[in-house]
Amino acid sequence: MKTATLICLFLLINLYVGLAQDDNSSPVKTQRRRMQNRHRRVSTKSSTGRELLINPSPIPVPAVNVPLLNADDTIVHILKAVLGVSEQAPSYSILPVKKGHCTVNGMVMYDKAVWSPKPCLTCMCSNGKAICDETACPPLTCPITVTYEGECCPVCSDIVLNSISADDRPEFSGDSPEPNDPSDLVLVKSTRTQEEMDELFRREEEEGHQEEDRMEAEDQQKKKKKERKLQKEKKRKQEVEARRAQEEEAERKLEERRKANEEEELRLEEEEQRKREEAKSKEEEDRREEKVNRLERERKQRERAERRQEEEEEEEEEEEDDILRGDVFRVPSRRFPQPSEILPPPLPPGCFISEITVSCTNAKLTQVPPISDLDLKSLDLLGNFITSIPNEAFNGMPNLERIDLSKNNITSSGIAPLAFKSLKNLKRLYLDGNVLDQIPPGLPSTLEELKLNENKLQGLDKESLQDLTHLVTLEMEDNQLSEANVSPLAFKPLQHLSYMRLGRNKFRTIPEGLPASIEELYIENNEIEEISETSFNRTTNLNTIILRHNKLQEDRIAPMAWILQENLESIDLSYNKFYHVPSYLPKSLVHLVLVGNQIERIPGYVFAHLTPGLEYLYLSFNKLDNDGIDPVSFHGAFHSLREIFLDHNELKSVPVGMEDMKDLHVLRLNNNKIRSVSPHCICRADDDEDSKMEHLHLENNYINTREISPYAFSCIRSYFSVILKPQKVK
Repeated sequence: MKTATLICLFLLINLYVGLAQDDNSSPVKTQRRRMQNRHRRVSTKSSTGRELLINPSPIPVPAVNVPLLNADDTIVHILKAVLGVSEQAPSYSILPVKKGHCTVNGMVMYDKAVWSPKPCLTCMCSNGKAICDETACPPLTCPITVTYEGECCPVCSDIVLNSISADDRPEFSGDSPEPNDPSDLVLVKSTRTQEEMDELFRREEEEGHQEEDRMEAEDQQKKKKKERKLQKEKKRKQEVEARRAQEEEAERKLEERRKANEEEELRLEEEEQRKREEAKSKEEEDRREEKVNRLERERKQRERAERRQEEEEEEEEEEEDDILRGDVFRVPSRRFPQPSEILPPPLPPGCFISEITVSCTNAKLTQVPPISDLDLKSLDLLGNFITSIPNEAFNGMPNLERIDLSKNNITSSGIAPLAFKSLKNLKRLYLDGNVLDQIPPGLPSTLEELKLNENKLQGLDKESLQDLTHLVTLEMEDNQLSEANVSPLAFKPLQHLSYMRLGRNKFRTIPEGLPASIEELYIENNEIEEISETSFNRTTNLNTIILRHNKLQEDRIAPMAWILQENLESIDLSYNKFYHVPSYLPKSLVHLVLVGNQIERIPGYVFAHLTPGLEYLYLSFNKLDNDGIDPVSFHGAFHSLREIFLDHNELKSVPVGMEDMKDLHVLRLNNNKIRSVSPHCICRADDDEDSKMEHLHLENNYINTREISPYAFSCIRSYFSVILKPQKVK
């Protein structure tokens, strides 16, 4: 009996060892499927209670020191999540990491990506940081546990417990160690027969085959589902492409129809223009022919008048002869010319008439020609030697609307007080390039445009521009005017003046008393050194002011000089003495020109208060370098700037902030000291939209074009917009 018991025990030991070896070296296919099933849908709870999905293909992540909770609630720190101490990260080049992605040993992980670098450890990329948690194992109450290879948590050993009788099972306390290998289990006496063991093994094998069949069926079902999904996607794409093709065809037809309509409209417009030109040329030809006929008639009339006069003289001589012969009773007959036979004096040499205009340009005239024509509207006497204008100079041309007396030798004393008084319709009077020292007296109130450039005006008093209430344009450049000889009340009568030119005079400050209606003020090439708070306090309609070629500095402009202007859009401060972009700019400013100064810095937030925002900024020919441009220098103008000129400065790289210009069309950086173009100085890495850049100038720098990154201009739609050549030799 004892011998039989020993034999059974020996057989059970051999059987158990074989089963243990089979468990440790299970078939490759079953083990792979277990691993696939385990990595396909494993849901673990992190120490914070968040559920993490393990990525099917583990990707290494960098070492992260994250406190974790073990199964027994003790805190551990994961110092090396992926590589061992002896492993090295790959050294090949990778693309730049975008915001929110993680770099894991040279590999780029997308945001929210989950992976398992090793068993029992799960990592996730969250906002550029890798977070790793260990798997928390559930507590077990079974006396014997086993941890299989490739698993992270122990499980109960059902086979061993079933093979050990209830009477012979050893008792385990809660603190007893758990075996990790079936070979470490204590073999005890079993009361089961060989048939029961065989039945148990057969049942487990059937269950294993059923599990394999179930997994294969699930795989087939998923594969079919995926194929159906792909077919649906393919069908949907085909429908979208067909619909897109239809839309493109419709758009093409619409575009062709539109082009045809435009061509037809253009043809009709050209035909109409041709007809108008033909009609106009025919009308001019008829007018010229009529004029020639009129002149011919006048010539014939003069010839007839001359012949009649000769005949009358002959008759008179005959009558005198008759009288001498004693015929004292004959009364000599006299014939007076008819009114139609009285002709106007001919035009001086060098003058010609065209419709309603008489032109005597450079005709060497010394006085206004005596012309009598009620239909005459324009008289051009440019470039003559006229010195005076008498009272009756324009009596024969009362309907004149424009007179050009520029570039003569007219003096103020040579203009009679009533010289222009008879011209009730005069709107434009040009007296440029004479020797006037004061505004001519008696100018008609109908004047809308008065030009007195290049004279010798010595000042303006309150009566100089009296009664010129309809004047819109006044030009007095290149004279002797200054704030000392211009009365603050001189411009008071000009209620409708909108355009004034005072350049090339002697002003040191903005003249006082500017009209409230003025919109454009040109006061360049003076000696202006400061702008006070009251300079523009009444000019609320001012839109453009030109102050180039003066002596302005940024600290000589009062903070409240123009910052509250709501219509001032354009300021030209070129060729002054600025060392940085001036503050307190008008809040409505759109166009700022600072060319040819000594600007070294663009202060931060200098454009932040502008509404709707600066669009054109010209800083060419200054002393700007990269230290003078801060990340906040263009704050407030990133959304509005369309053109920036930074050429002919001292920049060594593309300034910061250019990649944030959303509406930039033109950027000039030529003729600087730029040596390289970084990949993201023009195009942002995280911006997929095309840039609106149309012209980018980088020529005449020190750039090696072969070293420019292919991503540097990737956002620019046309590479023809980028000008890189020529470059200077280093």
